[in-house]
Amino acid sequence: MSGPVDDETPVRHARPGRRRRLRITLYLVVLVLLAGAGGGYHVYRRLNANISSSALYSGTTGSAGVQTADDQGRFPVNVLVIGTDSRDSTENCKLGGGCDETHSNADVELLVHLSADRSNITAMSIPRDTMTDLPGCKDADTGETVAERYGQINSSLTYGPGCTVAAVHQLTGITVDHFVLVDFTGVIKMSDATGGVRVCVSDDVYDTYSHLKLSKGKHTLKGEAALQFVRTRHGFGDGSDLGRTYGQHAFLAAAIRAIKDRGTLLNPARLYAVADAATQALTVDEDLDSIPALVDLAGEFNAVDTDRITFTTMQTSPDPSDSNRVVPAASAQKLFSTIIDDRSLSTAATATPTTSASPSTNATAGTFFSVQVRNRSGVGSRARALAGVLREDGYIAAVDTQGSGEQERTQILYDGATQLAQAQQLGDALGVPSSLFKQTRAVDAVTLVVGEDWTTGDTYPELTGEERDEALAESHASRADKSGCVPVSTQNTVTYNGVSMSPVRAYALATGVKDSAP
Repeated sequence: MSGPVDDETPVRHARPGRRRRLRITLYLVVLVLLAGAGGGYHVYRRLNANISSSALYSGTTGSAGVQTADDQGRFPVNVLVIGTDSRDSTENCKLGGGCDETHSNADVELLVHLSADRSNITAMSIPRDTMTDLPGCKDADTGETVAERYGQINSSLTYGPGCTVAAVHQLTGITVDHFVLVDFTGVIKMSDATGGVRVCVSDDVYDTYSHLKLSKGKHTLKGEAALQFVRTRHGFGDGSDLGRTYGQHAFLAAAIRAIKDRGTLLNPARLYAVADAATQALTVDEDLDSIPALVDLAGEFNAVDTDRITFTTMQTSPDPSDSNRVVPAASAQKLFSTIIDDRSLSTAATATPTTSASPSTNATAGTFFSVQVRNRSGVGSRARALAGVLREDGYIAAVDTQGSGEQERTQILYDGATQLAQAQQLGDALGVPSSLFKQTRAVDAVTLVVGEDWTTGDTYPELTGEERDEALAESHASRADKSGCVPVSTQNTVTYNGVSMSPVRAYALATGVKDSAP
């Protein structure tokens, strides 16, 4: 119930959200690159010809899902990144060993969710050792078929990436819009093209299976060292496939930071090197089978700040039938639902005070308007506090005392196209996602209804701390802007000279083995 209006300590005002135009910038860079690369159309054709593609979905029934638009007609984008252990070339065979293996399995299954409002990313790993019901599939390229069965999810790639898409969708219920498949050599080419990836390990580590050997501290990984790092499972965490996800998340976060910090996407020479390496290394679904499509997607993802990118791992439990395998934990359903509902798992951005609160310095859309603020949070004076924040920002904000009671979720109410544009500006300013917008004829002005999910702070928390903790429980969550060291396993997870020992001990004994990176 709405509380009394009383005096409060002034609160900081929220900075309006900034508009991002990197996608347009990327297009311009590519155009300049192609024009200046000596026969631009030839370069464009070369990059386009590099790309291999396959059908998005090859399940024998169903589909990869259907996205739901937010209130403004915007759709989230989910991309399944698949790392294959294929030995289908001499180079891949040399790098991966096991050259007699004829089928490909998925070493990496990373489902990357870009929110409909393009404000945040959640990247969820699915451990390759996960046992689950697998769909029937027909390989789009070979025509080979397989019936529904119970098995390890990484084996779905035997029947093509479209079968892995089908398996991930069936397991999670999450719509998959695109896939990107990369092999051993692709990891090397792309890490080299970006100038190497800077990572850190918590202790000396020698994984005698992946051959990764690094001393404690920071290292720049290039070439085969990069591949060894993302394939390492016995060296990190508990030595299981869950440990592999620690390294993969750290590597990807470091790669993202490197691309942003070095201005790779705004430097024509570097952009071309990355584009050439990527287009040779990747197999994508048919809707991504062109340079414009890939540039568009890259721009959408690159526009998200690193502190708004969250890495997680699907929660698992030991398989009762096999201690070396895992099954999805009941808690994983909360993580799946949060992604399906397009709710951010990133913590809310911290508002930064400015020296001036005038509309001229704080405006994003350049126009300020009347806003009504209702308190349905159950906490006294929330409407007054947020109305004050908005007035400092230049809005004509007033407390709306209509009705009483409490409401679980915050909403922005609007009526008509003009108020929709105003609702979007208000949502950007306060961090309220468009999934909480509602069109109604019951309001005369844009109305902010403050719910029980927003009891403190100047910016909307997206998920309550309790909800976020529940979704991320035991998911080994991390943020892309953090550069901590990957935890090296202290258990006896490797074997050296026939003796079981820890990766730390193996490093100390293997004095004759060259380190993977200086």
